[in-house]
Amino acid sequence: MKSWLRSSGRISDIFPFAVLLSIVVLILGSILSTLLFKLPGVYAFLDSITHNAALTSFLNDYLSFIGIWFVIVVYMLVFPANRPMLGAFGPNRTGNTGKGLLIGLLLGFGTNAFCVLMSVLMGDIKLSWYGFRPLLLLAFLIAVFIQSGAEELTDRLYLYQKLRRRYRSPLVAIIGNALIFTSLHVFNPGFTVIAGTQIFLVGIVFSLLVYYYDSLWAAITFHTAWNYTQNLIFGLPNSGIVSAYSMFHLEAASARNGLFYNVSFGVEGSIGACAVLLLCAVILFVINRGRGECTDHWAAMEQSAALPTDDGSLQTTCSSPDTDSGSPRG
Repeated sequence: MKSWLRSSGRISDIFPFAVLLSIVVLILGSILSTLLFKLPGVYAFLDSITHNAALTSFLNDYLSFIGIWFVIVVYMLVFPANRPMLGAFGPNRTGNTGKGLLIGLLLGFGTNAFCVLMSVLMGDIKLSWYGFRPLLLLAFLIAVFIQSGAEELTDRLYLYQKLRRRYRSPLVAIIGNALIFTSLHVFNPGFTVIAGTQIFLVGIVFSLLVYYYDSLWAAITFHTAWNYTQNLIFGLPNSGIVSAYSMFHLEAASARNGLFYNVSFGVEGSIGACAVLLLCAVILFVINRGRGECTDHWAAMEQSAALPTDDGSLQTTCSSPDTDSGSPRG
């Protein structure tokens, strides 16, 4: 009987330690962001885009995640044992491609827009046109990408890959990082059990994109499009936080709880959104049933089945179901 631990794993990859280190990454990233935004001229530049103090503050809330990008990239570059993570981070022949980026965008926009549309058709919310400011929308698109990407780098890259390196069953990495992702949202305004379920399910979907397609990029753009659609296009709460600007405006007095909407947490707090994301997870599982993991960077390192590239990452191809990588069925 095989050990449930992998030989390539380290003590720091054991679940409690890996989670603790991921929190350290978030803290260090936040500190770095604070320092960066104290540099002369930063707020003046943001003000030149928004021309509004409240909008500048809101834009900064999204941009303040940029320090996490720096911390994780430096971590991968400085510590040689973690170089295989670069293979999951950078462009590859499997999922981190232009097609992967586009698929993530379409999935994120499509699933969220569907939930919003159902909320409108069921009379749970009323939306009115607010205004179109191209430069501001572009600035927020970049900012939301930074925020969503930082969360994906922390959970679907750093934590996922550390757990994947330590444990033979991919279920530990898939479910484990989704649970931690959910716990990080517990203190958001209006959080409920249903909201937590939705966040957990979307974490599973993002993890399956990484597992089946080795596409961190698709997870990042899915996450970005989901947040951007509800917050900046339709003006609905994003994890309980209302946008200071959006193309459409929510008539808050008319909002009510429904199948696809929760007054306090938005569409993310609804049973309907949970059903949509559960359906996405089931579809990903069914169409990939028997396929197994696309790229197991740590197994490739152990087996010397791939040659190091110039940047120290590993090139691999999608593995067959009977390799050491296992399957999400455990």
